[in-house]
Amino acid sequence: MSVMDKVNYYKEDLDMFETANEKFEYIFDFGKKHKVLADTEKNDATFIEGCASPAWLVGECQGSKLLLRGEGTSEMAKGMLTLLLDIFSGQEVDDILAFDPQELHKLGIVEHLSPVRQQSLEAFINKVYSYAKRCKEEAS
Repeated sequence: MSVMDKVNYYKEDLDMFETANEKFEYIFDFGKKHKVLADTEKNDATFIEGCASPAWLVGECQGSKLLLRGEGTSEMAKGMLTLLLDIFSGQEVDDILAFDPQELHKLGIVEHLSPVRQQSLEAFINKVYSYAKRCKEEAS
């Protein structure tokens, strides 16, 4: 599935919920699948600057794909990271770089995030793009 296919997949799930609280419960449930990083992977290079709570993102180039792993410390960060990692990890670098982050608004949750959480989402996306750009540069 492409990045857009994944967004549309989750949009269908989230559309089943009528309220923002129900949608956030869905996100918090994702946090239960949250994986942690090794302590050695939590460093200045992987730290996501601008997140509301401490979070780290590791990106590895594998051919034309970007593999991502991350960890967040709050329940919201764990849930959002797990969701976003499923959308972006393992995707073609070109697909990631061509993706318009405004498409995430289709999920129906971005507008319910506090301004600080929206900044966190933007910081996550910027970190994903920086890894994707690095992979593209390494491949050429």
